[in-house]
Amino acid sequence: MAIDRQTPLAPASDYARPAGTRRLTGGGTTGNERLTAATGFVLLGLLAVIGVTILRLHPLLSVHFFVGMLLIPPVLLKMATTGYRFLRYYTNDPPYRRKGAPPALLRMIAPMVLLSTFVVFGTGVALLFIGPSSRGTLLPIHKVSFFIWLAFTGLHVLGHLVELPELLRADYGRSAEWSSDVTGRSGRVLALSAALVAGVVLAILVIPDFAAWVHATNLFRKDG
Repeated sequence: MAIDRQTPLAPASDYARPAGTRRLTGGGTTGNERLTAATGFVLLGLLAVIGVTILRLHPLLSVHFFVGMLLIPPVLLKMATTGYRFLRYYTNDPPYRRKGAPPALLRMIAPMVLLSTFVVFGTGVALLFIGPSSRGTLLPIHKVSFFIWLAFTGLHVLGHLVELPELLRADYGRSAEWSSDVTGRSGRVLALSAALVAGVVLAILVIPDFAAWVHATNLFRKDG
């Protein structure tokens, strides 16, 4: 999904809006792409933490649950930005049609990324709230869906890795402070910040539910 140099950051419809509104909601296709990239970058960092907890799950089980819940709002934001591009493209919105669709391979794996995301997070949340009694039924599904999700998400990340640094610099690099190409940046920063704050609040609210798992016995026996 390379940057379209011929597509202006602020389409004509943006300039019909008040300046304050443009700062929050402007940016067009490029703004959507930048928000998607920034959200994906944050998700990579949080998922790296999840990876560490999997390697040391027994002592880091509470961290695993906390970060897993924190991830939910940013994941939903990422789905919203990519889903919005999908919707605008296939409803023949002119700027998004000029921008073009993602590469064919990424479009092919998108349903599996979406489905496995719902399954891995859905089973994780269910495990947390139902408690250790669900370990025998839900945990195998959670594990298998995680590896499926990891494989397809890894391909998705590799497909966007090349342009990620440039997209991040456009809004968050030093040159961004002096660039005129920042329509809607305030809104993008606010959206991502709100998703992270919502994730932290959600994770804090469910901390009491960690206890059943943390204090359960024989959770990590080899034959389980």
